[in-house]
Amino acid sequence: MRARTRHDGGGISTSCCQRCPRCGRSSTTAALPYGELPAFMAALRAKGGMTALAFEFTILTTARTGEAIGTRWSELDLREKVWTIPASRMKAGREHRVPLSGRAVEILEELAKVSDTVATAYVFPGNKRDRSVGSTAFLMLLRRMGRGDLTAHGFRSTFRDWAAELTNFPSEVAEMPLAHSVSSKVEQAYRRGDLFERRRRLMATWAQFCAQPADTRRGSVTRLRNRGG
Repeated sequence: MRARTRHDGGGISTSCCQRCPRCGRSSTTAALPYGELPAFMAALRAKGGMTALAFEFTILTTARTGEAIGTRWSELDLREKVWTIPASRMKAGREHRVPLSGRAVEILEELAKVSDTVATAYVFPGNKRDRSVGSTAFLMLLRRMGRGDLTAHGFRSTFRDWAAELTNFPSEVAEMPLAHSVSSKVEQAYRRGDLFERRRRLMATWAQFCAQPADTRRGSVTRLRNRGG
């Protein structure tokens, strides 16, 4: 599998496994350059079906695969546009609130119309009763799309590079959607809630970027700047 490093929005980097400058860990995660994301999202939406909707939701929320496919209706507040993932389902063992963009809410509302919440608690049910979409579903979907060079987890890196290079949101705001460990000072600010609305603006800007018309010029994107991020 090809590993990626920083890029300019063009092709995937083919350098060998490197220590991540952000976390110090080595990574072999294959990620899509943000310049190619609008075209990928258009192709994903065209696929349709439960797995495609689950994958789109995962990318829009920057959640880990397990967190997204395991989403339960009881975790969602569509009126407030908030998804609260309990500590028991988070890698860090802490409750994580996710601000939902307009498109993410649209996906949930679409599924709510056809969901049998009596039969399953899962938003993205699988083929077996009371089971969610399988953990390998996204990988298989990527292969069917001719993108077996990518991983679902890599889209979190796509988001982080996009936020750093095409927006002026502070780094601590851009890290929060990924539920990474942050400094105690930032954690305290998050717990007070004064970063949440800034994160909401960030995720709305991310969804706007994902919905950009696909440009036939490889890596050509529109720069999005937040206002008061």
